[in-house]
Amino acid sequence: MTAWFIERMHSFSSADAIIFDGTTHSYADLLEAISRWDSFLDAQDVRAGQVVALEGPSGVESCAGLLALMARGAIVVPLTPLPDAKRAEFHEIAQVEATIEVNSAPSERPQLRRTGRTAHHDLYRRLRSAKAPGLVLFSSGTTGRSKATVLNFAKMLSKYGEPRRAKRTLGFLSLDHIGGINTLLHTLSQGGALVTILERSPESVCAAIAAHRIQVLPTTPTFLNMLLISGAHTRHDLSSLQLITYGTEPMPLGVLQRLNAALPDVRLKQTYGLSELGILSTKSRDNNSLWVKLGGEGFDYQIRDGILWIRSDIAMLGYLNAPAPFDEDGYFNTQDAVEVDGDYVRILGRKSEVINVAGEKVYPSEVENVLLEMDIVADATVSGRHSHITGQVVQATVKLTRPLDEREAARQVRRYCSERLQAYKVPLLVEVSQRDQHSQRFKKTRSAA
Repeated sequence: MTAWFIERMHSFSSADAIIFDGTTHSYADLLEAISRWDSFLDAQDVRAGQVVALEGPSGVESCAGLLALMARGAIVVPLTPLPDAKRAEFHEIAQVEATIEVNSAPSERPQLRRTGRTAHHDLYRRLRSAKAPGLVLFSSGTTGRSKATVLNFAKMLSKYGEPRRAKRTLGFLSLDHIGGINTLLHTLSQGGALVTILERSPESVCAAIAAHRIQVLPTTPTFLNMLLISGAHTRHDLSSLQLITYGTEPMPLGVLQRLNAALPDVRLKQTYGLSELGILSTKSRDNNSLWVKLGGEGFDYQIRDGILWIRSDIAMLGYLNAPAPFDEDGYFNTQDAVEVDGDYVRILGRKSEVINVAGEKVYPSEVENVLLEMDIVADATVSGRHSHITGQVVQATVKLTRPLDEREAARQVRRYCSERLQAYKVPLLVEVSQRDQHSQRFKKTRSAA
């Protein structure tokens, strides 16, 4: 079911495949690394159907290991370095039977350790019965315990068609994220080159684009806002860049417009995907618009009471630790609230993040868009705070562009918002903080109280 993917890479033999930390590896080098992994997995008696955690940086060795495990039909749990408690939690949920720690250097052999567990979940039994490789991905877990999604790896591969566009792409999202997996598989299926870097700062990303003539940058709205604030795009030659794709969270309109003005020759495309469903085909109305067409072969969607429901041919088998919100027709409740304009939709945000102020709905992204218009605000995160009177009130955490008295900053924030928003949407609580407001996946972290 997966042999064709490895075979296709043989036809790209001398082309650049993966560039990790400045070192270029051809497809021939990558195939040789996969062969080394095969020998290692044989020696360690890793068989089809076993649940294996692959842990390490998203470099050439991790990519080769992932593909080798996939090819032999294992169920792979890719993990980036984690705190011990979170790592132990993920191992327990996924019923990990063996862990493989990957070093960034090919000369350093991976280390395998048996956990003593036996993976017996019904979703694993289904994969084994189908003789299909599996993939387990964890949600970010910003609002609670992380959910573990189980996917059929062979079905995921089926969406990657014949080679048409070989591009040099930055591997911004890690292999423990559906976006990172999609970037890897799409790039290699097309004969393109994936550039991975150890540090994901605006400066290092822009430097990598210039040094390796990167054409495609898949990333998040939060990171793009950081990039614009840093000015890194003005200090490096980004003339090779053709396309920026953004997803994982709502894009603030002001950030999108500033990005378009800063990089007018780059196409900006909104993406939409979930670990549970895969990555949908999308078409943005234009560079300055948040309206997007969703769909493509193998996907269908419906809007029910303002919420997006999607049916996907490559949808997950289910969660390891939660009920799967599919209806009887196979549509998945994304929990994303949307507006509709003909064939286009606009993502407003997760239903669970909506703030209810005395029965009135407030979408955090709407307030954040206004806050980011202010010249004193570098970043903003809006969430709900419990109130005995109204149920919830709006609270905003703002990162300032320059030193300013906190009370004066709060006063300016409330005054600016009151001139542009309905009264119940104006932040009642304003906290000034220079801390980062994003997760390791460069996605806003919200907390409601």
